[in-house]
Amino acid sequence: MRGFIRIVDGFNRGIGRLMMYGIFVIMGILLWSSYSKVFATPSLWTLEMAQFAMVAYYILGGPYSIQLGSNVRMDLLYSEWSLRKKAWWDAFTIFFLIFYLGVLLWGGLSSLAYSLGHFSGGFWGFYGEVISGFFTGGPAGAAEPMGVIEHSPTAWRPIVWPVKLTMCVGIFLMLLQCVSEFFKDVLRLRGEDMGEKA
Repeated sequence: MRGFIRIVDGFNRGIGRLMMYGIFVIMGILLWSSYSKVFATPSLWTLEMAQFAMVAYYILGGPYSIQLGSNVRMDLLYSEWSLRKKAWWDAFTIFFLIFYLGVLLWGGLSSLAYSLGHFSGGFWGFYGEVISGFFTGGPAGAAEPMGVIEHSPTAWRPIVWPVKLTMCVGIFLMLLQCVSEFFKDVLRLRGEDMGEKA
């Protein structure tokens, strides 16, 4: 358990610390948007790109937020409890979050598969069609099952699979962080010192 905690926490800490600088990316995009509207031809891409950057900032920073305990919680009773009682409560309630994130990941993977092209075989059947198409018809045979790549319905019309992939990766990392938090609670309940949660 300690090894899993160390690996997951270290990885999510690194991603989270990197994503903290994403706010400057968002600010730069919005500053360019303001500048281009006043002094140049307005850019079509700025608002939607700022939204995509915000998705990455929020969803990839989520696991680090869980790790720090800076997520929103009702602290009316919780703050007065002992570490052991908090660990019992957290070990129980984390399963609700894991279920919720599992449903989100399932929907996210389905949406990602849809954005990669219209196909009938489902998420895994699609990849089977692509691989078999590649072996029977080369790159053109692999491209055939993909159909039409989904684009945003705005004037800019960017492809949307990168943001959907980012969401799936972020949700998966949050799931891993939830398992790490559960392991920390189990270790606390066994009497091992894991440090106090925020």
